[in-house]
Amino acid sequence: MRVLFDPEPRAAKDIFSDADYQKFLSTYDVIAWNGEDRESFYRTHLPTTEVLMSQQPMEKAQLDLAPKLRCIINVETNFLPNVDYETCFQRGIHVIAPSSVFAAPVAEIGLGMALSLARGIHTGHGDFVAGKELYGLDGNHEAELLAGADVGFVGFGDLGRAVHKLLAGFQPKIRAFDPWLPDGVLERMGVNPAPLDEVLAKSRFVFVVATITTDNAHLLNADKLKLIQKGGKLILLSRAAVADFDALKEFAESGRIQVATDVFPEEPVAADDPIRKVPNILFSAHRAGALTSALENIGKLALEDLGQIAKGLPPVACKRAERETVMRLRSKPIDKS
Repeated sequence: MRVLFDPEPRAAKDIFSDADYQKFLSTYDVIAWNGEDRESFYRTHLPTTEVLMSQQPMEKAQLDLAPKLRCIINVETNFLPNVDYETCFQRGIHVIAPSSVFAAPVAEIGLGMALSLARGIHTGHGDFVAGKELYGLDGNHEAELLAGADVGFVGFGDLGRAVHKLLAGFQPKIRAFDPWLPDGVLERMGVNPAPLDEVLAKSRFVFVVATITTDNAHLLNADKLKLIQKGGKLILLSRAAVADFDALKEFAESGRIQVATDVFPEEPVAADDPIRKVPNILFSAHRAGALTSALENIGKLALEDLGQIAKGLPPVACKRAERETVMRLRSKPIDKS
């Protein structure tokens, strides 16, 4: 089976272990882009390509050059609006992405952030280094337990489910808002479906794990943030555009809520960006999912589905683009692993 391999902005060494990369090269007829004129390279090789591992634009004109194409695997892991998905659906071309690989590592940082906000771990460390530490109860007046707490989710896809799994031992009361899931699905996973306003108003901890879509940009604006309880904790793990960052900064600076975020509207954040000095925000430089083990799972899942396709079976390891939702996704493309 011929595979056109062009993973940029990722690199083969990032997404494959050594063993998996050798398996990839030895099992399939791999034609790799190596920096030559890309348009000419694609024009030459698309006619014989059966699987495309690339996130380059694939509009109808490019797809028409690939009569044998059976699958596009986006190892950037986001479904970008640069593919003629309708043509793919009509021709039975699978468009898939191994996006689930980041759920577990991001969930772990999310749990750590929630605990640090609840117990002042990061602030306590800073106070100790500065010689301003408070001992015993004096250092815990604003602390609270995650155990048994009311916890809310905005979104409940792969990442939300991974956080939910880690929270099991804390036995929280969980509400979730996800307009793309029926109530029954949430209930069968042990989660109480609820409107967004209820999730925000009744939760001490709010995990924002929704992907960005055409419908939810700045979903968490000032009016919605007002609903969060005084001293409530908001942990932003998915996409910065879901929140109005200006409002988020105001609410954190006033002490109304505490915030932890791994994502920002523009990255890298400018050295002089005022957000760096805003109190009550725990910062992480979009590093939650960037683990070697997670990145190498991209190649592992891609190999699993290449095996399925080679056997004439549908892909099962990666997430598939769905006609009803894919063109509503608005994730920013990455520029590095």
